[in-house]
Amino acid sequence: HSDPLACISGGNNMCFVCVQGLSESPDLEFEYADTDKWAAELSELYSYTEGPEFALNRKCFEVEFRTHVSDKKWTELDAAQHRAHAMRLLDGLEVIAREKRLKVARAILYMAQGTFAECSSEAEVQHWMRYNIFLLLDVGTFSALVELLNMEIDNSAACSSAVRKPAISLADSTDLRVLLNIMYLMVETIQQDDPADKPEWKIIRETFRAELGSPMFNNEPISVMLFGMVTKFCSGHAPHFPMKKVLLLLWKSVLFTLGGFEQLQSIKVHKRVELGLPPLPEDSIRVIRSMRAASPPASASDLIEQQQKRARREHKALIKQDNLDAFNEKDPYKADDSREDEDDNDDNDNSIEAETFPLERDEVMPPPIPHPPSERVSFPKGLPWAPKVREKDIENFLESSRSKFIGYTLGNDTDTVVGLPRPIHESIKTLKQHKYVSIAEIQISKEEEFQKTPLSGGEEEVDMSSTELLYQGILPSLPQYMIALLKILLAAAPTSKAKTDSINILADVLPEEMPTTVLQSMKLGVDVNRHKEIIVKAISAILLLLLKHFKLNHIYQFEYMAQHLVFANCIPLILKFFNQNIMSYITAKNSISVLDFPYCVVHELPELTAESLEAGDNNQFCWRNLFSCINLLRILNKLTKWKHSRTMMLVVFKSAPILKRALKVKQAMMQLYVLKLLKVQTKYLGRQWRKSNMKTMSAIYQKVRHRLNDDWAYGNDLDARPWDFQAEECALRANIERFNSRRYDKSHSNPDFLPVDNCLQSVLGQRVDLPEDFQMNYDLWLEREVFSKPISWEELLQ
Repeated sequence: HSDPLACISGGNNMCFVCVQGLSESPDLEFEYADTDKWAAELSELYSYTEGPEFALNRKCFEVEFRTHVSDKKWTELDAAQHRAHAMRLLDGLEVIAREKRLKVARAILYMAQGTFAECSSEAEVQHWMRYNIFLLLDVGTFSALVELLNMEIDNSAACSSAVRKPAISLADSTDLRVLLNIMYLMVETIQQDDPADKPEWKIIRETFRAELGSPMFNNEPISVMLFGMVTKFCSGHAPHFPMKKVLLLLWKSVLFTLGGFEQLQSIKVHKRVELGLPPLPEDSIRVIRSMRAASPPASASDLIEQQQKRARREHKALIKQDNLDAFNEKDPYKADDSREDEDDNDDNDNSIEAETFPLERDEVMPPPIPHPPSERVSFPKGLPWAPKVREKDIENFLESSRSKFIGYTLGNDTDTVVGLPRPIHESIKTLKQHKYVSIAEIQISKEEEFQKTPLSGGEEEVDMSSTELLYQGILPSLPQYMIALLKILLAAAPTSKAKTDSINILADVLPEEMPTTVLQSMKLGVDVNRHKEIIVKAISAILLLLLKHFKLNHIYQFEYMAQHLVFANCIPLILKFFNQNIMSYITAKNSISVLDFPYCVVHELPELTAESLEAGDNNQFCWRNLFSCINLLRILNKLTKWKHSRTMMLVVFKSAPILKRALKVKQAMMQLYVLKLLKVQTKYLGRQWRKSNMKTMSAIYQKVRHRLNDDWAYGNDLDARPWDFQAEECALRANIERFNSRRYDKSHSNPDFLPVDNCLQSVLGQRVDLPEDFQMNYDLWLEREVFSKPISWEELLQ
């Protein structure tokens, strides 16, 4: 390590690189997807403290089953008997007595859990889950559950008793948890597309997807109702809401109704065709999946250079030590977190490559020995991404060329090249070849037209897709929803200190009686950490999905959500999240696999010991934590892209050292999003930073898309001038408000633009309420306005 003190003063967070050279560590075998494997997503629904309830659900089902059916097993009945019993249970949900209703709900939950007592393997449990859930959906269970959930949300007695309690536990949310469990299992199971499904199941699935996304339940999509639960919880009026389950159900509902990353890509392709735009230069999902994590090319020439470097190490120390020392100077006893300025001195720390390149710090080196061509490094055939150019870039290039060579400018003209030298003609041709017009640019120009010509612009055709319906549903309270999600994200972040005033997100994981033995405490500790990780996973996925879908649906819907995230301090919050030992977060072992559903219900539970809990699983990394990290980086990219004021926030909050530490994770996709965030702020970090971070700069060149004409690596860009940050956000806000009021605010529309009724019959047929004084003076009015005025009928007729 370049600076051993950084390791020592960092306390227990021993630098991962010092422990293990990254050149030897392989890439993490992680495949980014919409969700984890089905079994993992099922197991994350339950806390380990809920374990005893599996047996309770089974008991409730068996009592009902024995009473009404027979001593046969559920798996031995035929389809008609299955259906009859499901209908019987559904009727039982409509009783008034809460206790009875809860027992029936538990019996339904046991069915949704796959009637596991009669199964001998996890695969069998999953088979029966799928069968039972499609049956439950077919008889109308879901809408009954939504009604019950609404009753529980409005249950003021439960809310007020929870508010008064000093400590809330699992018992306070029993009814809610049972309902949310069934709903989650239904949504999660039905959205799994299985090729072996019967044709009628496929029809049921598509109908259910459409219903979930439309205002079928309560005149609003199900996601809007769940968002309401999130804000009610954060406002402190309902601290007993099981927030993890609500967020998981919200995430899966959004994912199911709007579609995942593959669907997003196909919607994008379809929209480009509709708008007459050229096809996408590449499939981004495929490109990212084929990338490798950054590491140095270990070729013969590199090995020779490394040997030379070692031979000259003492010599170099004498030549350049003075300015390196000044640069690396650091007080080991400083009270601040030593990691704050790690960026300035950890640049030899293998953050991407195993060895620093010989010319990175030192200008005084002999020329390299010439090698025959066979020994040269073999570079990849091409860059991973096709370069892109915006219309604005071509305009800027032409303006500067004209003023330089001819001394005049032509505004937005990108075609006239008279008087410009031949190389400039070639440059313009190249720029135009790679010109990329985004869907957002078309939407912005259309919106400008609508604002300019409200009458002659015609009616806008709004496609009432699930995304559009969801936006309309959350529009009135969107700022509160964003604040609530970020509050919970902050409470669940591992870097957050437990404060008395922060919200309690552990209501649905803490048992009624706190642990008494060391083993119970360890188990609860794992459970609490896992609980927080799952909450981070759900929120990061919800925010990313909504941003991506809104951006495709209409750019100003995306901008509205993004701006409220920025106003709610999302940028510093995500940076705070990454300001931890990210390697230990990604390799965290907060799970006890023998307690995971469905493993725990079909196998005998082995004896848990402190050693087995400490060992955790033997996975190379934790899927959900790596997934969350990538999602949060993608959200940060979405918020800051092309926004100078927000890019400057990255600089002001000193994000460079935090992001650079995240490069230690050897996973190509995560590195790509980190490098993108470093690229946009490179020009503001100063020459010294760029000089001592050449490995990072090289990685940006290799991995991130090139924008022709973009001199991100130098500080001489126009954007570097002083900037009025407020003006940029205010102009954007004004555009968003104009869009929202034009499209959604029918009550405040301009009366001058409203249609006028010219039909004599409908006008005369309208009932008009006249004031009292008019009725009293009606005779006078007739005399003055009608009888005393001569009417020339001939003129009127002409």
